[in-house]
Order: sequence, then structure tokens, then C-alpha cells
Amino acid sequence: MFQLLLLACVPLLCSLGFAQTPKGLLFHASFDKDADAHRAKGDPRLYSSTSYKLQDQATPGLGAAPHVKLAPGAGRRGSGALRFTAKNENAIFFRAAKNVNFQAGTLSFWLCLNPEKDLAPDYCDPFQLTDKAYNDSAIWVDFTKDGKPRQFRLGVFGVLKSWEALNLGPNKEAAFENRLVVVRKPPFAAEQWTHIAITHEGLGTPQGKAALFVNGALMGNSTTLTEPFDWDTKKTTLRLGINYVGLFDDLMVFNRPLSATEIQGLAR
Repeated sequence: MFQLLLLACVPLLCSLGFAQTPKGLLFHASFDKDADAHRAKGDPRLYSSTSYKLQDQATPGLGAAPHVKLAPGAGRRGSGALRFTAKNENAIFFRAAKNVNFQAGTLSFWLCLNPEKDLAPDYCDPFQLTDKAYNDSAIWVDFTKDGKPRQFRLGVFGVLKSWEALNLGPNKEAAFENRLVVVRKPPFAAEQWTHIAITHEGLGTPQGKAALFVNGALMGNSTTLTEPFDWDTKKTTLRLGINYVGLFDDLMVFNRPLSATEIQGLAR
């Protein structure tokens, strides 16, 4: 009888927005009760340090990040979230080892902010996955430092020397800009949650590619990622809120590229 009742409730739960989590979940930090992940294949703890140059000196928790705090009740479903109260220039991260499949995967999270009003006039990266920098074996999304609206971009870059060498034209910026997926009129707004998903596969091979989804809609693909990726998995981190001001919620990492339908389910 209980099984029949449970099966009968599944359609109702889905209609209320409680879609089943897709298979392959490696890592999930909901920020509902504390800052650490409640599901992790590797280290579940959130770390902070005064800067990424001092990442090796990071300690568990938010002690080195005075402008970041847990915000009970501020999450997208009335639960918890991370609140960045002022421009964050400190290092806040999870360790990627075993929490990320570097060959293929999906990165998913939610943001709530008004970019034009909340952010300082500087580039802002709400999320990065790297062990070095944004332009050297890295996956990230950012807001441009100006514009109304400020553009939202996906960047996926392998070994710096390798992708820079692919630029054969006179414009030195072309090799960088031509690799970006750019959303020129993103839907971010105050008191409104926006879902971000990044899929990737084949990085470090001639078949490398990545895609950006916003609120379940495909924004574009990057299919020219042929250079090697030099990940040091022991040093690679999931970096949160670089220069960011706003709310951040529900960071999830999957071990495979989710389908468009699966990502639409996450964005509900």
C-alpha cells in the first residue's frame, strides 16, 4: 500500500517542481544548514583564504571571507544560500579532486542579483574551475565589467601557451574572444533566481566542447577546444564568487554532460 501511495505522489511532486535529480551526481552543496557539501565523492568542506595566491593556507569555513555568510531562508526554495554582501576578493572554494570528472560533466548552480546595480565596475566570475588562472586550464562564467546590461559569458580554456598559439590573425584578443559563449541580454534581476548549467566533454582532446545553459535554454556551444588541459587535480578548486555580490545557491556537479531535457528539469 505504501509503495502504491508513493508512486501516486510522484507526478504531484514533479508538478510542484521537485523533479528527480539526474543520475551521475558527484557533489551537491545546498547551503541549507551549513557551508559544506552534504554530498561529495571527495572533500565536502568549503575553504576560505585571503587570496588564491595563498590557497595552500586556506582553512575550512568562511573565516577568511568577511563579506560572505550563510543566509538562512534566502535560498531559492526558502532554504539557505550563500550571501556575498560586498565585492568578494577573498578565496572561497571546494576542492575538486574526486568531486569533479575532468573528462566530462555538468556544473549547475543558481544566482540571484542585479548585475548593473550590485556589482562593482570590474569583471566578476561567480564560478571558476581551475588550478591556475581563468585563462589556463579553466572553466568559468563571468559578467563583463560594464555595459547595460552587462554581458554574461562562458569561458573554457586549456593550456595558455597552446590556445594562444592558435591565434593566426593580427588581433591578439581574437583567440580569447572567439572562444567565448556570450549572452548579450542575460535575464538576471533582483529577487529573481537564475539557473546556470555548463556541460563539457572531451576536454584535452581534439573533440573538446562545452555548452552554456541559462534557465534551461541553450545559449551557445564552444566547439574549438582542441588544446590540452593541464589539470593538477590535487590543486584544482571549485571557486565561488570572485568579485561577486549577490546570492549563490545549490552547486551541483555531475559526472556526465546532462541532456537538454535534464537541465530543463534542474532549472524548474
